[in-house]
Amino acid sequence: MKLNKAYKFRLYPNKKQSILLNKTIGCARFIYNQMLADKIKHYEKTKEKLKNTPAQYKKEFEWLKEVDSLALANSQQNLKTAYNNFFRNPKKVGFPKFKSKRETKKSYTTNNQKGSIRLSKDKRKLKLPKVGFIKVVAHRKINKKETIKSCTITQKPSGKYYVSILVEFELEIKQKEITEESQVLGLDFSMSNFYHSSEDKKANYPKYYRESLEKLAKLQRSLSRKVKGSQNYKKQKIKVAKLHEKIANQRKDFLHKESRKLVNQYTAIVIEDLDMKAMSQCLNFGKSVHDNGWGVFINLLKYKLEWEGKQLIKIDKWYPSSKTCSHCGTKKKLKLSDRVYECDNCDLVIDRDYNASLNIKRVGIAQLA
Repeated sequence: MKLNKAYKFRLYPNKKQSILLNKTIGCARFIYNQMLADKIKHYEKTKEKLKNTPAQYKKEFEWLKEVDSLALANSQQNLKTAYNNFFRNPKKVGFPKFKSKRETKKSYTTNNQKGSIRLSKDKRKLKLPKVGFIKVVAHRKINKKETIKSCTITQKPSGKYYVSILVEFELEIKQKEITEESQVLGLDFSMSNFYHSSEDKKANYPKYYRESLEKLAKLQRSLSRKVKGSQNYKKQKIKVAKLHEKIANQRKDFLHKESRKLVNQYTAIVIEDLDMKAMSQCLNFGKSVHDNGWGVFINLLKYKLEWEGKQLIKIDKWYPSSKTCSHCGTKKKLKLSDRVYECDNCDLVIDRDYNASLNIKRVGIAQLA
């Protein structure tokens, strides 16, 4: 079975390489916007699609020849996907949006053609089309059996450069059988502890964003006092961006380690199919929901389990896991503020989230059967 995965490394370009990388990012954005503008004009006149390519613009804008042509081709493909979505439902979707120069995420993607993207023998440099060999910190080893397909170069708001190398590899997946209930784990999403498991364990998520709120507010107040566009403003803006980047990295590190720990211990993990976006909006818990990163955690669990022949089971989000007694099955009404479940039928007294995780596991086992 052919699978894809990505390696993310830090890049350290010199001044000349930084200029070329930024120029490529700018050209990829320019060609996207230029082609989109022409497509919109053509559609408004004829109500038909316009087939245009980056090569058509190189005569008028000769500086487009200075950058990697595959970066422009990938920008064209991204526009093609967005534009085709528009044609499926023009009234509902609308035209694709133009890319702003002030976007926080600046990136471009290029493809590997006959070794145009490769690591040096000492693994300290990465070769990129047009850019040449650029210093890289390859903290993870790319297997010889993994073929480099493409890479995406990104400049963060903090000014740091990263490369995400996409590789393709063959993996023989053998499905693992579940012979005991102890191999199955039920997880209930918890706003305060990230999750509460059917083994009565909590993740105790450190809440990196909330812990950094005071420091972040201080940096942002200082930024607001600076003259917009001045050198001091730019320096302070980088400080704010670096703190946001640190919080994101801490969260991602925690989620990877926690998901790996669970995947190593259990053959099947059962969760509720929650809509986190809707939860953050309707319950006014946006800050807590986004700080936890539950959606990212589920994606990490999913691919890690699948690669090892294990299963992630999702049960109906409308199943009343918190309102049902895990011992006798009696249902009762609960307020969001009620953190302890007290059954009126069998006198069970149990933590609300622990009770829900037991119910989730029971329904998951029934689905497996």
